[in-house]
Amino acid sequence: MTRLRIGILGAANIAAPFVAGAGGSARVEIAAVASRVQARAEEFARAHGIARACGYRELLADPALDAVYIPLPNSLHAAWSIAAARAGKHVLCEKPLAMGEAEAEEMFAAADASGVVLLEAFPFHFQPQTLEIERLVASGAIGEVRALYAAFGFTVSEPGNIRLDPALGGGSVMDAGCYPVSFARQIFGARPVRVVSAVARWEGGVDRTLAATLEYAGGGIAQVSSSFDTGLHRRAIVAGQAGVIETDYHNHTIREARPAYRIRRGSDGNGPFEAVAVPREDGFRLEVDAFAEMIERRDPAVLAARRSASIDNAWTLAEIRQRARARASADADAR
Repeated sequence: MTRLRIGILGAANIAAPFVAGAGGSARVEIAAVASRVQARAEEFARAHGIARACGYRELLADPALDAVYIPLPNSLHAAWSIAAARAGKHVLCEKPLAMGEAEAEEMFAAADASGVVLLEAFPFHFQPQTLEIERLVASGAIGEVRALYAAFGFTVSEPGNIRLDPALGGGSVMDAGCYPVSFARQIFGARPVRVVSAVARWEGGVDRTLAATLEYAGGGIAQVSSSFDTGLHRRAIVAGQAGVIETDYHNHTIREARPAYRIRRGSDGNGPFEAVAVPREDGFRLEVDAFAEMIERRDPAVLAARRSASIDNAWTLAEIRQRARARASADADAR
């Protein structure tokens, strides 16, 4: 099987563990890296054993590359994904895919026009743990899901961190919060019909701690939260009418000594939680393998499902941010 040759568009911090994870794949090869600064591209290439270092436009024009991985700041995802698609490259774009629904639609339209695959890069989507939880929910193992609680947070304190720059699409909900929003979309299978946001801390034009309530057709509800002001935490509870699932929905279960999710069946609460062990896997390796598989097979149903989920996520994140911004402004006026 010919390996998929991937170029990295931007030597961001997350690109280093991506390269390490992709190195475990037999399906892909990281063949080039680009940076706005040639010296930075060369430094990254030397550090990670990548053959070619170049600029952005050079990378997109390279006929030897099949695809690009885009780890750029959030506000740049759309422009460079569209440029890559128009250059005939398949695109694996870091989460969150877009700043809103219109951007996401434009990105997929460009991919369609060039006949390439566009995939939002969520490593946890491809973990066996996540796939098993999806299967359990779809099979009715815990009954109809009525409530979901999902959170992700950590501390961001260094000055100048791009996560805190509103011009680059910063804020906790776009960085950490896209994970619980995406997890809720996986479980409920649709975008919410109503969004309510609450802001615990708004500073410098971005949310540092935020919570949102997402209401779904049929009565399901999700409560999601994100923060840049807490210790590291990542946890979700899926509560159905006939059982409960608890998970850390990890990107990389390989980082845990004994990764597992927990399930309790029944609605009376008397039964014990069962810990279900899951494989120790690097999510980046699973992600690039899935990306290569999608390109090879071009299964319309698979591609349509991924597309729909990404567009719904983009819409939901934009709604959360809009309502959070309005809430922060109203609170400031009240003071």
